[in-house]
Amino acid sequence: MTIFKEIVDEEFLTVSETKELLADIEAERALDEDRDLRYELARAIEHANRFAVLDPAEAQDLVDQLEALEKVDEATAYKIANLLPRNRDELRSVYAQQRYSLSGDELDEILNVVAQYA
Repeated sequence: MTIFKEIVDEEFLTVSETKELLADIEAERALDEDRDLRYELARAIEHANRFAVLDPAEAQDLVDQLEALEKVDEATAYKIANLLPRNRDELRSVYAQQRYSLSGDELDEILNVVAQYA
């Protein structure tokens, strides 16, 4: 017997937004003494705490500015906001699976937006 699950909803989040959500869950679990943090949840909280650089409002502003650029779609904007690439090579790795490549000017335009926040 196979049980299939369907995706009901999907939403992109930055690491900063995820950190905020996980902090709420952690605080809720801390109030209940009988409820422990599962291993996966503890690792997710640790990861979010380690890699969240911006606060959630700044991260969302960065995503909005990136989406305003021509060659940046929603998923890529969130990926860039999470990684905060500092040079062309790091940014090219984000676009490695795309069917197109960006010119040097397009890469620099994206890096200039990221540099305002990093």
